[in-house]
Amino acid sequence: LRGVPIAMLQGRVHGYEGFAPEALTRGIELLAALGVGQVLLTNASGGLRPDMTSGELVIVTNHIDIVRRPWGEALEPDLAGEVAPRTHYYDPALADLALEATRRADVVARKGVYALLSGPTYETRSEYRMLRKMGADVVGMSTVPEVVAATRLGLDVTVSSVVTNVAKPDAIAQVDTDAEDVCRMAATAAEGVWAILETLAARAAGRPCVSC
Repeated sequence: LRGVPIAMLQGRVHGYEGFAPEALTRGIELLAALGVGQVLLTNASGGLRPDMTSGELVIVTNHIDIVRRPWGEALEPDLAGEVAPRTHYYDPALADLALEATRRADVVARKGVYALLSGPTYETRSEYRMLRKMGADVVGMSTVPEVVAATRLGLDVTVSSVVTNVAKPDAIAQVDTDAEDVCRMAATAAEGVWAILETLAARAAGRPCVSC
């Protein structure tokens, strides 16, 4: 893409499917072994802000890990000692680049915080309220293990989350989340994600991406 080799992985496994923690980071370890320097992670998520709309993108700038497990071999202590504690996983400059790319593509997007829950069930109304109070903007069941592993392995990370449904815990009528609707809505985010990918490719090539 724009003269830059791209490696793409289709889908991911989740902890709720019964996979061991190390399986969740195996794709990232593979990309690092291939010599990849930066990764764009995508996911489908539930929107927690009432002003959100289904189909918009959230460029993740931080996360809340409620699951809190050791995320596989990539995070095991190295020979020099324990893994150094980290609080910064997301590069603000990369988030800005991604947001600018979506705006050039005329795609609705914003920055936000991603909350990780284990799933597989969707959240309750009370959990939606709790997550909002904790400062989360979107919620999902993936991505954080990959972010942590990628950072540990020295990869630059950008995360784009498509809001496939908007939580309305205070609505009088209960609105259930349908998995098929989530998949259909996720597919509509292709244009915005592609714009981000082009911008990151231009960055990797050392060129500005004015007209991407």
